[in-house]
Amino acid sequence: MKLDTKAFEDKMKKTIAVLEEEFACIRIGRASARVLDKITVPYYGTPTAVDGVATVKAVDARTLAITPWETNMLKELEKAIQASDIGITPQNDGKCLRLVFPALTEERRKELTKQVKKYGEGSPIPVALHLDHGRNFESCKAAIAGGYIRREANDKAKEMKKNSEMTEDEQKASEKIVQDLADRYVKEVDAAVEKKNKEIMEL
Repeated sequence: MKLDTKAFEDKMKKTIAVLEEEFACIRIGRASARVLDKITVPYYGTPTAVDGVATVKAVDARTLAITPWETNMLKELEKAIQASDIGITPQNDGKCLRLVFPALTEERRKELTKQVKKYGEGSPIPVALHLDHGRNFESCKAAIAGGYIRREANDKAKEMKKNSEMTEDEQKASEKIVQDLADRYVKEVDAAVEKKNKEIMEL
């Protein structure tokens, strides 16, 4: 019997998805509603995403307009954005908020490329992915290649061998499959970093 690697591959896929979501929230000088993804406002006592209380649209390449469905939410949205880490002060015209994304300087581009590499150092990858030690991209790569996910899969193969559910040859074959998966997803992490850095430098 061979090891069913689907569950472990799914965890690797989720890790890549989390990294891409984190990348999308990095402000890079182009108007993108994704920078608001982590911001919530109190709406009748419930923390609610910005797009759950307002219409968000790009007015032009560098400007986002946020129009609340209820006028009393304008101040709440303004406070939440000011308290966030997106680094843009909202312009309030009494009806909507405008976020003007400044053009990137060369210095800021370099800072962002460093941020892309080290993103997540301030907050861990969700424990739901079993990557509570994955505090940056290098540790995420390590979690895939030699850390929790690969170790969990190999431990499962050892357990199956111990319980006579697979032969030694099947165990070695399963470990090879897991290693190949890990190598593939580590390359995807590297590719995601390279893609984001290229996007930053070309803006």
